[in-house]
Amino acid sequence: MTAHDARLHAFRSDLADARLKGEVTAERFVAGQPARISASVADIRKAPRADAGINTQALFGDDVLVFENAEGWAWIQAERDGYVGYVAATELGGRDQTPTHIVSVPRTFLYPGPDLRFPIAGQLSMGSTVTVTGTAETRGTHYAVLPSGEAIIAGHLRPTGEVAADYVAVAETFLGTPYLWGGVSGFGIDCSGLVQLAMRMTGKNVLRDSDMQAASIGEPLEPGPDYAGLRRGDLVFWKGHVAVMADPETMIHANGHTMLVSREGLRDAIARIGYLYGGPTGFRRP
Repeated sequence: MTAHDARLHAFRSDLADARLKGEVTAERFVAGQPARISASVADIRKAPRADAGINTQALFGDDVLVFENAEGWAWIQAERDGYVGYVAATELGGRDQTPTHIVSVPRTFLYPGPDLRFPIAGQLSMGSTVTVTGTAETRGTHYAVLPSGEAIIAGHLRPTGEVAADYVAVAETFLGTPYLWGGVSGFGIDCSGLVQLAMRMTGKNVLRDSDMQAASIGEPLEPGPDYAGLRRGDLVFWKGHVAVMADPETMIHANGHTMLVSREGLRDAIARIGYLYGGPTGFRRP
């Protein structure tokens, strides 16, 4: 990371965040306007084009600041982790409701009303936040009702103030989830996205990319000979990759080898990854 990493600071030659005035050079400075992600998952792209690469994603209910809205694209910064990029303007809405609950399972459905037999109206990932205004019960199933009248299985939500105790246990619920470069949802996730989302559910907001995480999460760790000092929850970093230790010998990671979130023996992974990319570059204990 640099002092003004463009991933975390909104600045271009023609336009920049007003908070950066005096720190960066730009033709014009503007204050970010508050908005909220209204899509199930919003791709945050490198450039304002549908064919531009995806750097990360934002989830339904995430708050963002908008610095520009032009030709169907919004230049935004996510408030939770500071990531900057472009999203489709149609994926933004206002902040007219205060979120009360967060999705606490990897994936859930949104129904047009409180009945699981209705055709679904949408789907949400773990980490999405919603406003619950009522409850309902149909044939013994309990639902949370949203201002729109749509409904979610009540057991798939928890109040926003409640957090999980163990981020590794959260990460384990994603086993079998497809690998997706830039993904940070229950529909597709990458290695650092898995770490970020699992920690988010324990109430800890961390930075997005693996190099950011390697420089900022917890404390550096020296695992000792044969990595004997590692324990559950420790993080293992390679260049461009991160894995979570599930126990002293096994790790969980979203990876391009299986194209899934999967378990793998630490030593097996070190041997396999080292063939192409070298050995681990560091270890951290959150």
